[in-house]
Amino acid sequence: MIIRSLILSTLLLGLATAGPVSAATTPPLNHSPGIVQQDEGADTYAFTIGDVQVTALSDGTVPQDLHKILHGITDEKIDEHLAYGYQTNPVELSVNAFLLEIGDKLALVDTGAGQLFGPGLGDQLLKSLQAAGVKPEQITDVLLTHVHSDHMGGLTRDGQMVFPNATVHVGKPDVDFFLDPQNAEQANYDQHYFDQAEKILEPYVKAGKIDAFDKTTEVLPGLTASLHPGHTPGSAFFTLESEGQTLTFVGDIVHAAAVQLPDPSVTIAYDVNPEEARNVRSEAFAEFAEQRDLVAVPHMPFPGVGHLRKKGESYEWVPINYGNREVTTTE
Repeated sequence: MIIRSLILSTLLLGLATAGPVSAATTPPLNHSPGIVQQDEGADTYAFTIGDVQVTALSDGTVPQDLHKILHGITDEKIDEHLAYGYQTNPVELSVNAFLLEIGDKLALVDTGAGQLFGPGLGDQLLKSLQAAGVKPEQITDVLLTHVHSDHMGGLTRDGQMVFPNATVHVGKPDVDFFLDPQNAEQANYDQHYFDQAEKILEPYVKAGKIDAFDKTTEVLPGLTASLHPGHTPGSAFFTLESEGQTLTFVGDIVHAAAVQLPDPSVTIAYDVNPEEARNVRSEAFAEFAEQRDLVAVPHMPFPGVGHLRKKGESYEWVPINYGNREVTTTE
């Protein structure tokens, strides 16, 4: 049912590698590559974890001014890290979602930004889903890593449910936090996050399609949700296990890879609790690197799947190896 991936000519672009960073050895780029929309916005990459087919889906990319949103680091140091990674500020940030075929279930991890970022920014998920041969009404489950616009925005369109037959699995602390507008002032967190959450989640709440979990639980066969509060109160990982293989969908433990891999202490303006978010990132990086775990990351360069490798006090990103051929059942 799902079409095999298109060739990824940009798989290794944006590779964030940790290492010695020095302005003396990393002169600024003369120019940055231009942006061309790929295949009318659609982009997919399919692979398997055991007997589960996973398809990375692009919701597009968005520009981010790291000088404005990163905390705990100087602009000069940001630029040094970017130069080392052959990037310049602002950077293009991938917005990735992931489709899972688990038995008779079609599950979607995150839904992209939908219409929330405005014209020309994001809103490519449905095209990518179509390219993968899947209609929105076929989705049985949506797994939200957290309640932020670029992860839950695609749930609705013009006030209507995009995935009318899906149950939305989401951390209960996020539901409790973002659906109570009083928390905006108490947490000193921007009101628009709460307004967006109410607008996007309300149709599913009214339809009784929200499954809010408050502890580690198996949400689908072989797929376990666990809470890792910091970026948001209910930020969640989803760990897929099949035939001895694993893949963990981690949500927003990293945004600016070229900066936060060499320096995991750097936080971002979107963190509800920056200190907790920093701790989650440091602990997760260390664990994934030590165990050589495969991870799927919403804001790594598409398809956002790979490994973390420790290098001194820093980390580097190793993208999943690319494959594109017909595989026989005897292999």
